[in-house]
Amino acid sequence: MDQSTLTGRLLVAAPLLQEDSFRRSVVFIVDDATDGALGVILNRPLELPVDEVMKGWGDHAGSPAVMFSGGPVGTDSGIALGRAAPDEAPPGWVPLEAPGGRSVLDGVGVVDLDAPPEVLGPSLSGLRVFAGYAGWGPGQLAGEIEEGAWFVVDAHLGDLFGETPEGLWPRVLRRQGGRLALLSTYPDDPTMN
Repeated sequence: MDQSTLTGRLLVAAPLLQEDSFRRSVVFIVDDATDGALGVILNRPLELPVDEVMKGWGDHAGSPAVMFSGGPVGTDSGIALGRAAPDEAPPGWVPLEAPGGRSVLDGVGVVDLDAPPEVLGPSLSGLRVFAGYAGWGPGQLAGEIEEGAWFVVDAHLGDLFGETPEGLWPRVLRRQGGRLALLSTYPDDPTMN
């Protein structure tokens, strides 16, 4: 993968981005290259247990051990992110790398869901499985950022594997401080304020 500066970063939807697929979403960028960008929405848990879709992986998934809606593209396919020790990279796990070959978020990588879960699963200290992904063509994401649809911020491990993903949007904004922290209290419906 040919990464640029957005790989391993978060996109936080601006309050005025009202498109249903991305409203108040927090997207982790898995790959950002010249031919486009790919990410997964971190704060859209589904009520579908991982084990019902991906047999054997449920025991290794972090809490909540449910599938996540990763985005509106390829909803019939799965992408999994997991954390492993980069110096002991297990087969079936590929570390994400930022520009310059630096590891993203201390050992976060893509998990091959076709690998045997009983072999790969125990070597992961975190696992999230996403149905679908968010994708942008060349230059599309840069244009959306320039228009103010997204805030680009640093990711933390807790963003990817935390137990309360539903509250991620305001938490990420709040920790930024300043104007972004103020936006964390932006009402769902400003006309009701």
